[in-house]
Amino acid sequence: MQITGRCTCWAVAALFAVFEAPVPADAGPPSVVVAQASSTPAPVQPPAATGAPTTVAPAEKSALSIPACSVKYLEAKIAGKLQGRKWVDFRRDECGRHETSAVFPTAIAPKYENEKDLDKARTKTCADQFTANKATNGNGGLVWVEKDGGYYAECIIRLKG
Repeated sequence: MQITGRCTCWAVAALFAVFEAPVPADAGPPSVVVAQASSTPAPVQPPAATGAPTTVAPAEKSALSIPACSVKYLEAKIAGKLQGRKWVDFRRDECGRHETSAVFPTAIAPKYENEKDLDKARTKTCADQFTANKATNGNGGLVWVEKDGGYYAECIIRLKG
């Protein structure tokens, strides 16, 4: 079984445990609380640490992980708010990708221009910019490497452009 499958199973088991626990007669229906980070990005000011030209550009970020989305799906199912939607439709609508702004280099940094391996030069340029962005929250909420994307993947695509 994959890790995401295990996480989903744990989330489902936790929900069943909550809803099957003995409830006093005068208590209302049980509630489940799922925390989610704010989706409003902080203002971004591009740092000039790499020496390469930079640009603020939209990038895509996954809003919720599969386990978190499955918990949200089960909550909606129990509350009767699915409106006939299946898992795939719910995931696309409620947990899908959204745009975020991040600062990316537009060219390989001058200190890496003489690098023999072009991929290595791109990686080092992106790494320098990612590090510089941390000080100003210029990564737009992206992490360095993430399944189906991340700052590294977006940056390399833009430098190969």
